[in-house]
Amino acid sequence: MRFAAISDIHGNHLALEAVLDDIAGQGIDQIVNLGDHFGGPLEAGKTADLLVSQRKMMSIRGNHDRFLLELAVQDLGTWDAPAFRQLNETHLEWVAALPQSAVFESEIFLCHGIPSSDSEHWLDTPNPALGMSLRPLADIEREAGSLEFPIMLCGHSHVSRVVRLSDGRRVINPGSVGCPGFKDTRAAPYVMHTGNPFAAYAIIEKQQSGDWNVTFRHVPYDHQAMAELARSKGFADWASALSTGWVN
Repeated sequence: MRFAAISDIHGNHLALEAVLDDIAGQGIDQIVNLGDHFGGPLEAGKTADLLVSQRKMMSIRGNHDRFLLELAVQDLGTWDAPAFRQLNETHLEWVAALPQSAVFESEIFLCHGIPSSDSEHWLDTPNPALGMSLRPLADIEREAGSLEFPIMLCGHSHVSRVVRLSDGRRVINPGSVGCPGFKDTRAAPYVMHTGNPFAAYAIIEKQQSGDWNVTFRHVPYDHQAMAELARSKGFADWASALSTGWVN
């Protein structure tokens, strides 16, 4: 078994195009997609057109996807209101059909945040001084609970990580395709940035021994064009992250 895992596209259609081309170039035709497809000021509509056409991709819903379905238009935040305005009925029907979690090839568990919530971080914890820090192993294992899957995938934090649990199970976050940094200004503000503006995803392969190989890939694309688009719409933090990988 060899497949690609993507997550957190956030309306960045140029990053998604680059990642899909890179995946095809690796000879991979199976992709799992962990959600948060559109939220942000970029190109939600073009991203949706690409995703709806991917008939073989297994996709689930992220928290920003859920907001598009559950919240009134006037209650959508600064990320989701611009995205909603670009989506048509076909796009929203596609989102509505997505599950919150799924199982791929009987061995791979997919969720966006943690198994019980799409809005909590599994491998990372926000740190006002550092951005994101690796959670203690005991906390990560508590979220995994009794899930009997050798590989469990999550997104949400935008940080590429693989953590091996004490019993050998692995939790993997492939990183973000389209949003390498963000500023959270809610109750406990923090900034997350990866320091790399390229589009991130992971290749996961089951070896003949039964063990698993995980490769993180960071794909160049015209990130400056997306940074300029964000800047033109008044999203300085997005422009900074897309340009450099850092939120200034």
